[in-house]
Amino acid sequence: MIEFNFILNFLDLIFLQGDLFGIRGEGPLGSADPLVKGMLPSVFAVIGFSLMLNLFNAGVRKKLVDSVKLKRIMKETKTWQKARMAAFKSKDEAKIAELSKKSTYMNKMSMEMMTMNMRPMMITIIPLLLIFYFLMPTLFSYTVAISPIPLNVIPGDFFQLTCTAEKMALDAAAGIGPFCNTENEIFLWAWYFLTAIAFSGMIMKLTKTSMNE
Repeated sequence: MIEFNFILNFLDLIFLQGDLFGIRGEGPLGSADPLVKGMLPSVFAVIGFSLMLNLFNAGVRKKLVDSVKLKRIMKETKTWQKARMAAFKSKDEAKIAELSKKSTYMNKMSMEMMTMNMRPMMITIIPLLLIFYFLMPTLFSYTVAISPIPLNVIPGDFFQLTCTAEKMALDAAAGIGPFCNTENEIFLWAWYFLTAIAFSGMIMKLTKTSMNE
């Protein structure tokens, strides 16, 4: 099962890529004259923010989510799904009919599990947006790290993690920026997202808030 926290981080990414408060302007989040100078200090400072927010997320999750009930629902739904899949593979009509009688109940359990997991996000997304939109752009430059390879694995311009020569040329032609100094620099929001994903699993295991515990 995919760790639910990965899904939450991906939803965070959508918020971070947008311009929710209308302050981003023509370029990515960040500053041309940041308070934190240099890539190395920026790299570790953003990691610090990532760890802090991950710990906050884990604390809220531990407080709001009944982990015993969640694990019971997960185990029950997983067992039912596995049995149903086996019945379909073996074309056991009697077993399929028997398991289908529980579909409404299992759908209800799945919805309850989703609600339990989404509840913490409704609280944690607020400080995340405030910190990311109002604090971090004044502290850090548009790019805070550099990758040896391009990281833009999703087609299109919306989810670009690293600078491209093409985008740099387009910005220069439009008379905006510069937001990047060289190709493959990692944007501020992207470095936060990558570090959040990297540390979230470890922190959730340490705080015993992982769905897979």
